Amino acid sequence: IASDGQVVVKFGHILAKQCLDQRCSRELLRASEHTHTISSQLGIVARVKAVTGESKASSELLLSNTQNLVRAVRHVLRAAEAACVTGLGQPSPDPEEEEVAAFCLQWRKNLSWHRAKEALHSTRDELGLRKTREAKAEPTLMSLVQEQPPQTRNIPKDPNPRKGHAVMDRHL
Repeated sequence: IASDGQVVVKFGHILAKQCLDQRCSRELLRASEHTHTISSQLGIVARVKAVTGESKASSELLLSNTQNLVRAVRHVLRAAEAACVTGLGQPSPDPEEEEVAAFCLQWRKNLSWHRAKEALHSTRDELGLRKTREAKAEPTLMSLVQEQPPQTRNIPKDPNPRKGHAVMDRHL
């Protein structure tokens, strides 16, 4: 789990570099650094627990750090959504940057499709307010990551993968 946190950190850093809005970029970097810290702490706690054996206190600390990491990853993904919506620059020819850009483009397409569908099938009342019972939630980056089985994610892979260089690979 801690190493997966580092994958999200790398994703956040690459996306922050591509983000055109400085405020969104700073927030994404801040969220990524926070996730890096928590992920590193979780790795340390897990290694200590492996050496010291089973204790209730170490198990509770491990669980607490894992929950904190999940919250931090969600924060990175929300900041990434904001960065994608405000606009991204052209990625460099680096395969990892292209992979991140393709992942974000897929999410933007899903979001645009969802919004167009909602506009066609209005779920608004006579005052123009959204009906909450019928409205479906807009797609998020988190939902895009969660809805695809690991083998079929629509993330382009480098034809010559290098170990340790996949940014948003199968283990998210």
